[in-house]
Amino acid sequence: MTTPRNHRPPTEVRERTACMCMLGQRCSVFAPGHAVHLIQARLASATPAEWSDAIVDEVDAAAGTVSLRAVDTGESAIVWSAAGAAHVTEVGTPVALHRRYQVLAVGRRWFNVAPIGGHAE
Repeated sequence: MTTPRNHRPPTEVRERTACMCMLGQRCSVFAPGHAVHLIQARLASATPAEWSDAIVDEVDAAAGTVSLRAVDTGESAIVWSAAGAAHVTEVGTPVALHRRYQVLAVGRRWFNVAPIGGHAE
């Protein structure tokens, strides 16, 4: 005797993940421009020769963008961060940008950034 199989289809997920930084809290997403992932931080730490010193040229806190100019080459880059990099920098601030792992160091704070212009890649 066989038992009839009642197949239940998987429940459809209707909720989207929302970054907490959009609500004024700590970032909870590791996508480019949001929270720094532990592995991202370790890789950036393990490759110190790939950091570039830069000076902040322009800051748009409302848009979350920071415009940078590399000290050694003069190349410019614009990066975006939802985690607050634009709120802790001001024009003339010395920073460091790790181009491969997209980390912006402002003093002792590190921000995951997304390049939106210039030559940050």
